[in-house]
Amino acid sequence: MSIERGRFRRLRRLRQTEGLRRLVRETRLNVEDFIYPLFVVHGRGVRREVGSMPGVYQLSVDQLGAEVEELLELGIGAVLVFGIPAQKDELASEAYDPDGIVQRTVRELKKRAPDLVVITDVCNCEYTSHGHCGIVRDGRIVNDPTLELLARTAVSHAEAGADMVAPSDMMDGRVLAIREALDRAGFIEVPILSYAAKYASAFYGPFREAAESAPAFGDRRSHQMDPGNRREALREIETDIEEGADAIIVKPALAYLDVIAAARERFEVPIAAYNVSGEYAMVKAAARNGWIDEQRVVLELLTGIRRAGAQMIITYHAKDVARWLRSGRIGTALEQALLG
Repeated sequence: MSIERGRFRRLRRLRQTEGLRRLVRETRLNVEDFIYPLFVVHGRGVRREVGSMPGVYQLSVDQLGAEVEELLELGIGAVLVFGIPAQKDELASEAYDPDGIVQRTVRELKKRAPDLVVITDVCNCEYTSHGHCGIVRDGRIVNDPTLELLARTAVSHAEAGADMVAPSDMMDGRVLAIREALDRAGFIEVPILSYAAKYASAFYGPFREAAESAPAFGDRRSHQMDPGNRREALREIETDIEEGADAIIVKPALAYLDVIAAARERFEVPIAAYNVSGEYAMVKAAARNGWIDEQRVVLELLTGIRRAGAQMIITYHAKDVARWLRSGRIGTALEQALLG
């Protein structure tokens, strides 16, 4: 040993008891960090579990009252709304219809819970007959004509009462188009939470079942980011901030923790990470087979996302984590301390 005996660093000293570990813990989770996704459909009395996402449901508007009551009782104060339209067409007409499913949902949520933060996903893929995020011409997704539809959608969400709009389409220039449209319509105070770094990921499969948004042909690699690129993600984030984004999202989360960390080092805006459907489904499947301790794995994963630099986490685990905390079912003092 090159260091004089007894003089080497004893880092274990601060790990000896839970009290000491709690005092020096660097990263903590809080239920208030979570944004819970909602999938809303037309009809009445609909509460349909998504087969690949146990515990996640498609809900009709009349079912939102009970859902909101549960979320608020659990301390979850923000939702991200996805709508499944009654009809689809090539121009995503219901996306910007004043009486569309998202617009109706926003009005109902704000009526029942004025203080709930209602964020709306702004995209076309759920609403187009071809399932793509933009207008399709000659088999290609065209960028600039799509911007008008996205801007109209964002304004219609703001008119319905949305607290924040979240464009997820990855068209170039969409943040600027939405910002200008919101400002012209008098919604200067409505912020934009941009999916700035959204990757063409294999982790979205269960979401496409929940949102009924699988593309009818091809894929989305012409506009979503290549998984091998990190520097490009920083250019995307910088561009969206310059165009008027108030906060940004990195999506997915677990395979892109390095992107979250790099963005946290470089930019001052709030950062959200989307803990996506495939990440959720894998944990649920492994837990149901008895291969993992679900509570500990979920807490560890979400802590890792938070440690990387995300201050908001969009996650389907939100209600489970809140329930574990409220019911005292968290297995050890360590996990309880992780939740602050």
